[in-house]
Amino acid sequence: MGIGLSLVPVVDFFAERRFRSAGLQPYTIPVDHETTVACWLSQAPKQPPSLPPLVLIHGFGPRSTWQWRCQVGSLSRHFSLIVPDLVFFGGSTSTSPLRSEAFQADAIARLLEHLGLDDQPVSVVGTSYGGFVAYHLARALGPSRVDKVVIASSDLLKGEADDQALRNRGNVESVAELLLPKEAEKVRTALNLAMYQPPRYIPDFVIRDMIQNLYKDKIEEKMELIKGSTIGKENFELTPIPQDVLIIWGEHDQIFPLDKAHEVKRILGEKSEKVNLEIMQKTGHMPQTEDPTRFNQILLDFLLNK
Repeated sequence: MGIGLSLVPVVDFFAERRFRSAGLQPYTIPVDHETTVACWLSQAPKQPPSLPPLVLIHGFGPRSTWQWRCQVGSLSRHFSLIVPDLVFFGGSTSTSPLRSEAFQADAIARLLEHLGLDDQPVSVVGTSYGGFVAYHLARALGPSRVDKVVIASSDLLKGEADDQALRNRGNVESVAELLLPKEAEKVRTALNLAMYQPPRYIPDFVIRDMIQNLYKDKIEEKMELIKGSTIGKENFELTPIPQDVLIIWGEHDQIFPLDKAHEVKRILGEKSEKVNLEIMQKTGHMPQTEDPTRFNQILLDFLLNK
């Protein structure tokens, strides 16, 4: 007999409690006739922010509250936070056929307009897939709309050779098996690759719960997002952007190995000294949850430095 209790709502409750304790409230905002974005905000839509606005963009995996729960308390003291669920994650949906990172960035840009921030610069932090989106947002809107940019654990130069190396490390046939695992073995593999010190033991019923209640949500659309990614494709070229950029990378990242951080910095900073790299020791692909105190301090040092 299987265990009927799901732990996902429990984690949801505690993650959302952190957001509410930081003064954020949930909203669902139609940004156009096709796309609706669920988000958490420090202030109600159209209300002028009392602090500088900061957008947090999550990566592939659970919804935004899970991925940024360790940041909102610290950051909310200094910034008016905007924390969206990317399209097809959490409560965000769309009938649009588009699936690229530029499409995700456009949805966030439209969200900012609906929040009354179309003429006020925001800073942006993106992790992993969210870093791809943050880069596209900064490049599309320019320095008048996007101020500082943080790209964490995000290989903007990822190519087929990198995907093949990841498949080899994970002993899988496709990267999707790690991003959207359907088997307990694949979940454990993904955690071992993503974390410097993964949990020593996770009961099978917990993993089955994760697969059923996290990874199966909008799975077809998420598969299309993986296929629709433009990073590493012929029609995408990484070019420098005019904003101040901070790259944060875990020393032991096995999803996007550390040598790629130096390559991204070299390309983004080839015409500017505004690009810096911070390497976090004893962390992997998720430094924001593996060492949140250090991660938050790095963010604050960069974002608050005039």
